[in-house]
Parts: sequence; C-alpha cells; structure tokens
Amino acid sequence: MSPVSGWLLQGVRTPFVKAGEAFKHTPSYELGRVAAVEALARAECDPARLDEVVFGHCAMPAEAANSTRIVALRAGVPEPVPSFTVHRNCASGMEAVASALYRIHSGDARLVLAGGMESMSRIPLQFSFEYAEWLGALMRAKSLPQKLAVLARFRPALLAPRIALAEGLTDLVCGLNMGQTAENLAREFRITREQQDRFALASHQKAVAARERLREEIVPVHAWPEDMAVRDDIGPRENQTLEALTRLKPYFDRHNGTVTVGNSCQITDGAAALLIGDDAAAAAWPTPPLARIRAFAFAGLAPARMGLGPVFAMARALDRAGLTLADMQLFEINEAFAAQVLACCEATRSSEFARRELGLDAALGEIPGELLNVNGGAIALGHPVGTSGARLLLTLAHELRRRGLTRGMAALCVGGGQGAAFILERP
Repeated sequence: MSPVSGWLLQGVRTPFVKAGEAFKHTPSYELGRVAAVEALARAECDPARLDEVVFGHCAMPAEAANSTRIVALRAGVPEPVPSFTVHRNCASGMEAVASALYRIHSGDARLVLAGGMESMSRIPLQFSFEYAEWLGALMRAKSLPQKLAVLARFRPALLAPRIALAEGLTDLVCGLNMGQTAENLAREFRITREQQDRFALASHQKAVAARERLREEIVPVHAWPEDMAVRDDIGPRENQTLEALTRLKPYFDRHNGTVTVGNSCQITDGAAALLIGDDAAAAAWPTPPLARIRAFAFAGLAPARMGLGPVFAMARALDRAGLTLADMQLFEINEAFAAQVLACCEATRSSEFARRELGLDAALGEIPGELLNVNGGAIALGHPVGTSGARLLLTLAHELRRRGLTRGMAALCVGGGQGAAFILERP
C-alpha cells in the first residue's frame, strides 16, 4: 500500500490547563478559534486559501454541533470553505490530520486547517433517563390532579447525576475504565509501582526544563473572567518528588493496584491547529515547513489492552513507510498512563510479542528512554483528549527541527482498543 503523505506546514497550540482551573469558563470552540487564528497568522496565510477545516473533538457541547464549523467561521475562514468534526477518542487530533491528508491525496484539497480541541472542564453532568421521563410526564400533565399525581412519584434519587466524563472514560464493551486497562498492562508486563512513579517524575522534570522551548508552539490565551493571560502549560510541577508520588494510593484498584492519579495523565483543556498541505503548497510556502508526514496508520486491538495500541499502529506505519523502529531518531508517545507507555516499550523489544501479536519474525526494536517524550508528556502536560494527537505531531516536529534530526514517530493509545502512529521527516 502506497502511504498517504503530506506536509505539516505550520502549527500552534494553546497552553494545556488542568480541568477546573484557568480555562474552566472557556468553551472548547473558543480555544480552537484562538489556535486557528494564530496558526493562520504565523503562516501569514489568507484563510480564503483553505480548502477545508477539520478538527478532532470528543465532547462536543450541545450548543455547538459540528464545533469545527464554529471555530472556522469565528476564525475568519470564509463561509464557502467547508468544515467538519471528527471523533476517534484520544486519536481525534490525529484523525483530523489523517482526514486532511486523505483529502489532499484524493485531489480534493491542497491546503487544510486541521487540529483538535477539548474542554474537559465543561463536560457536563447529566440527569438520568428516568428523570427525563418524569419531567416529561409533569410537562404533559394538564389538570392539577394529574400534576399532583406526577409530583407524588418524585424521588430525590432521580436527581442523582450521571458523570459524563467518567462514563466517557469507561469502555462499554469490556466494562473497564481506562485506568483499569492500565492496571491490566502493569500486571501483564510486570511493571512495578516504582517504575511508574519514576517515569511520572521524569515527565514533570522534563516538562519544567522544557518550558521555554514549549513556548515556541504555544499561543497565550486570555482566560475570562479570571482576567489573566495564560502563557504556559498549567500542569507540570516544579516541586514534584518521588516521595510525594509514592504516598499516593492506587486509584483504580484500591487493594492490589499500582496506577495512581500521580502516574496517570491529567484531565485537561486545550486546543491545537495545524496547516496541512500538498507538495505544491510546501514548495511555495514562505517559510520551511515544519515536517513531512511520511506515513501513518491506525490499528485495533482488545479494548481491555487498549494501552498497547501504539505498538500495533507503529508496526503498520513502519511497514507502509518501508522503515524500521531503528530509523526513528525521536519518539512522542502519549502518556495516558506511565504503565501504558512502559508496557509499549516492553512490547516493542519483545520478539515473542512481535510473533504472537504482530505476525512479525522479530521484535520491532528498542525505544531508547533518552529519545522518548524529551519535553515531558501527558502526565505533566495533560491530555485534552480531542487535542493530544495534534499536539504530539506539533511537539515532535519542533523538536526534530531544534535537534537537526531527520525522522521521528508520534503515537498514542485510543480508548476502545485502538492505536495511532505517524512518522514525520525533515529534509
């Protein structure tokens, strides 16, 4: 199969902010608008040049169906330019880029604005269907006796909310939430609590050390009504210690678990916008493109082991590109959980896993720790689910440029049992 490819011409993201903090009053589509405006401005690109706009978004609010269209119009994209929203759980930002590349590959587009957005702060609490039925009956009641009869059926339990965020992070097929799937991998690959906590500590340390570098990809956002400009990610902890992480109790398996809130990703708000173009657009671009997207792939696996999704997707992407894992000089793997990333690293180096799970004769290869998530990852930076895939590509492209490297891999696991992987190159 000939790989679908294209160019990452320019991109930017908002700061990533822990849910419930500075962006709690900022809708996801406003974060998306800020990123879109800045991406176009940095590229000095007339929005009328765009052929399409596509963003990933998981928790679309009721008032903004097809939220990408809201982003596009409020960002000054002309009305004739169409827009659509995609949803592949944690890989939604990468799915947006893939959709742009498919448009380009088919000849339908030359330049697409793609990205992702999420406000996890504003994922609502929901009432039960039983309450909705009771309320509907009350509204249909005509006479006073009818209304009193319906009111007599009211029970306070009807008002117990459904937590949409928690339900969205629980797989309907295997019945496990994402943290429980990480516990599965910790047991399968014998990953200790200490390994996970040390990985989490390193994520914070690297993110704090990279703050100045990460500002290259960030546009400040004015948070309303707090009346403050947010310039940096709010999540990395300068004073994080191994001792503090060790004191945290397991969250998903209270008795025998090793996964805690400290070695898991943070629930976060943020958006990213990337300009994706074809060869002609890249050749005429006024500044050097950030990177070429050499190949990408998505893959499926058992939902209860969803954290291994990057390994399955990496194998496909490498095959499509005609490359090996040893050809990669830098890696970005989304840190949904420390156990999950560590399990992926174990799986890529395992010949038995390669034969049994991937149908390969030999292991994919080693992912050197010093080349993995060199600016920290989602444990420190956060994981706004619709955005993270686009953020990984942007961060990887910038770091390849800084280091003068040629090739890198960005990958993430996807709730529901999937994985995504992209290979970026620089000339």
